[in-house]
Amino acid sequence: MSTPAFWPGRFAGKVAVVTGAAQGIGRDVALRLVAEGARVVMADRSPIVEEAREEAGENAMTVLADLEEYAGAASVMDAAMAAHGRIDVLVNNVGGTIWSMPYEHYTPEQISAEIRRSLFPTLWGCHAVLGHMLVGGGGAIVNVSSIATRGLMRVPYGAAKGGVNAMTVNLAWEYAQQGIRVNAVATGGTEAPPRRIPRGGEDRTEQEKIWYQQLIDQTVQSSFMHRYGTISEQVNAILFLASDEASYITGVTLPVGGGDRG
Repeated sequence: MSTPAFWPGRFAGKVAVVTGAAQGIGRDVALRLVAEGARVVMADRSPIVEEAREEAGENAMTVLADLEEYAGAASVMDAAMAAHGRIDVLVNNVGGTIWSMPYEHYTPEQISAEIRRSLFPTLWGCHAVLGHMLVGGGGAIVNVSSIATRGLMRVPYGAAKGGVNAMTVNLAWEYAQQGIRVNAVATGGTEAPPRRIPRGGEDRTEQEKIWYQQLIDQTVQSSFMHRYGTISEQVNAILFLASDEASYITGVTLPVGGGDRG
């Protein structure tokens, strides 16, 4: 399995914004960007993002914001511009399944919450950054999607990530001539430490535990490799698409699911 592969200087002189940077994939993306030379703005609505910033060091700063609201996304980009005068890279990482169950059991409120959590932060983030990237002469956007666009027990989440995939290719097409590349990484099942800020559904009933296990089983079986990936395996793909090495790649949703294409 993959380990972090640092490329010193790959992002030298670049300014990157990473949303959902307090924990999980977002945290490791931010730390790797700093290690590879970028100045990084780490955005999250949880104050624990400050702990990640302390680990990142002096080339990182934090912004507390609710990315489910447009004002939150705009405040992050404004803070990055005020501090650095440009934004070269945006990684839209906020999102994630809140509940897992057959669709008939979701309430309307839960459906709305899943869409707000896993679609709107990317819609808002892309909209808020575009003007700054256009003035700066271009940039790279990487949206974190999911192979759950074809899976069990999470129809609303899959719908949200399907929206992320659609906006990725549409934005790429619209802005390619202005020097903005837009790609996505569709993450597969990923091993990660327990979340310090739960998304929801942690106090499951016995029936909910059965449904969640069905989700896990399907994720493993759908992967040709029959395993979950590591955070490093997701981060490697995200950083590649964000880097100049991918300068002729745009409008792509790259599945990183051990063969499961979503």
